[in-house]
Amino acid sequence: MENTKDLAFDTFCKLLLHTFISQTEHTSRAERKRRDSFGMFDGYDSCSEDTSSSSSSEESEEEVAPLPSSLPIIKNNGQVYTYPDGKSGMATCEMCGMVGVRDAFYSKTKRFCSVSCSRSYSSNSKKASILARLQVAGKPPTKKAKVLQKQPLVAKLAAYAQYQATLQNQAKTKAAAVPVEGFSWGNYINSNSFTAAPVTCFKHAPMGTCWGDISEGVRVEVPNTDCSLPTKVFWIAGIVKLAGYNALLRYEGFENDSSLDFWCNVCGSDIHPVGWCATSGKPLVPPRTIQHKYTNWKAFLVKRLTGAKTLPPDFSQKVSESMQYPFKTSMRVEVVDKTHLCRTRVAVVESVIGGRLRLVYEESEDKTDDFWCHMYSPLIHHIGWSRSIGHRFKRSDITKKQDGHFDAPSHLFMKVKEVDAAGEWFKEGMKLEAIDPLNLSAICVATIRKVLADGYLMIGIDGSEAADGSDWFCYHATSPSIFPVGFCEINMIELTPPRGYAKLPFKWFDYLRETDSIAAPVKLFNKEVPNHGFHVGMKLEAVDLMEPRLVCVATVTRIIHRLLRIHFDGWEDEYDQWVDCESPDLYPVGWCQLTGYQLQPPAPQSSRDSQSSSSKQKKKAKSQQYKGHKKMTSLQLKEELLDGEEYSFLQGASDQESNGSASYYIKQEP
Repeated sequence: MENTKDLAFDTFCKLLLHTFISQTEHTSRAERKRRDSFGMFDGYDSCSEDTSSSSSSEESEEEVAPLPSSLPIIKNNGQVYTYPDGKSGMATCEMCGMVGVRDAFYSKTKRFCSVSCSRSYSSNSKKASILARLQVAGKPPTKKAKVLQKQPLVAKLAAYAQYQATLQNQAKTKAAAVPVEGFSWGNYINSNSFTAAPVTCFKHAPMGTCWGDISEGVRVEVPNTDCSLPTKVFWIAGIVKLAGYNALLRYEGFENDSSLDFWCNVCGSDIHPVGWCATSGKPLVPPRTIQHKYTNWKAFLVKRLTGAKTLPPDFSQKVSESMQYPFKTSMRVEVVDKTHLCRTRVAVVESVIGGRLRLVYEESEDKTDDFWCHMYSPLIHHIGWSRSIGHRFKRSDITKKQDGHFDAPSHLFMKVKEVDAAGEWFKEGMKLEAIDPLNLSAICVATIRKVLADGYLMIGIDGSEAADGSDWFCYHATSPSIFPVGFCEINMIELTPPRGYAKLPFKWFDYLRETDSIAAPVKLFNKEVPNHGFHVGMKLEAVDLMEPRLVCVATVTRIIHRLLRIHFDGWEDEYDQWVDCESPDLYPVGWCQLTGYQLQPPAPQSSRDSQSSSSKQKKKAKSQQYKGHKKMTSLQLKEELLDGEEYSFLQGASDQESNGSASYYIKQEP
């Protein structure tokens, strides 16, 4: 099923014919609002403020101006029905009494307007006949008989629309925009001509797998803000530019005039496919600024929208479904101990926002000792995972579960790829290159310290390890955060040498010989590179993994196959982080607004300069909190060990954006 809908001429006419509500017999023509067959006001000066709403729209919370009885009504199944106009080819539904075009009726006999009426008639024929006899006899229907009458079509449509809106609101209780003082993604992208990563790059994000071909040119129905009417009205707009979930929209009729262009979240509750107003009984009204440009708006819209695309009719339902998260509060999980990376602890899900979990360690009485991660993070596991693979685990002082807490089912957690460790496999002491989890801007010389079950490995950073191994960390053999020896050299990435290693520039051949070590076989590493869709310069929202509760404005600055270099806008490069292209800690532009998460804007230049020194100390203190000692940067090592001697590290000359596997190897020197 296609995600966007081509509006052929006849289909478009059916969708756009707007509502709507018949007038009572005694209402004079002068008192009625003039509308064409699209349900649009012909002019503003014909609209009076004291006009009352039609009685057939009692279910709606907003007032809707009365409409001529000759206008068509669109039923849920998409067929168009009209009131009698004296022409041939009309039929009356024997169940609900709806009059419409005979060819559009259901069944060979054309007795019913829909399948539901046909089925209802079969089960309610007796009740229907009783009601009919009462009406034929000229007697007013009794209270019991009134119950048998079906609701008016517009009322049913309004109830259906309200039901859909309720489902969407329940799924997005926190979907209101979170204000970020002084920052707007729209202004930020427009003023700098930035490009945002498309939603399809983020498979774990809402709509990431069903975004379809939503692109520039797609038409939608949105509230008309350029209007002086007291009621909420809508108009059609086209997508001018996409930035993640956010779209720059322009009202139809403005052509090249961008004066009223506006940004909004495509997944928001005010964005609808073309035809939604028809099924919901909402009026389409052209913006006041261009109201004078055309005398026949119906012809204009038919010409503009024929062959155009709109959102799929079930778009809002898909958004709602994609924002349902299986993790619930009070679930117990095993998660990495943020003070000792070598072990896990039991934590309880305190809250779930957009798939991100706030976990509170079980021993925390005041619930301040917490840890943030995504539900697909490799750092969380089901209860019993540590014991099953031989991983260190800190036993809780709490001997039994607290009331209301329960273990999260194992099927909720991200599954890792199965590996065959029976043949040639990783062994303790083998050397490799790994992203340092305490300094994510660095890829370091590392050693396998312990081989666990199910393909998991305990790894330590050479030259910076604690004697008791408390700073070892766990990566799976298929993790995109570990690389074979020589990976950095081949891809022109600066490799961080072991702390205290004097022979710089660092050469793997010499180091392996000096330490009497062997490199982990290249064939054991994950070399799969997906079609991720990222490009250098794309904007996104990314978690600061050194402070994982923060989601920040960020940019992709390098791409090495599946590895992304993420830069946090407004901060120095030393805070950049290497992240996998499929990391659940990356999100499309507009994700925070959609889910209700707080977005951290770029640091302004003034505060950046004044706070640079203190922020550096805070970030470095974060790593010291874990390791207990300061890790020296490669620049400091150069200055200290070489004492000013000239040399250079390999700098990235070009970024690999292809999806081919990397050439992993180590140069053999004589």
